[in-house]
Amino acid sequence: MNKFGLLAILNAKPGKEKEVEAFLKSAQPLAEKEQGTTTWFAIHIGAQRYAIFDTFTDEKGREAHLNGEIAKNLFSRALELFESEPEVHNVTILAEKAPSAQQGARAHAS
Repeated sequence: MNKFGLLAILNAKPGKEKEVEAFLKSAQPLAEKEQGTTTWFAIHIGAQRYAIFDTFTDEKGREAHLNGEIAKNLFSRALELFESEPEVHNVTILAEKAPSAQQGARAHAS
């Protein structure tokens, strides 16, 4: 089960929404390469507000992600794309519904 997560809230500068969306979409292949990142989502909340949500099975995976290419790229472009620094929160996952969690539960039940 994923117990660790990250939630980054991003507020695009006016007129930069398309650039933010392109940037977020371009990060997806980098997330695919991260072994410790279980799930990765780039989300448009509304108007100029975006988020990234990631999950990890352990703290090591979360730390690797925080020190990885996506985070480096995000903070290197922060002044250009966002009204303020990304607001990053470490979160604890209390419950989940995910394909891998369901498959694992079914395997244990057999």
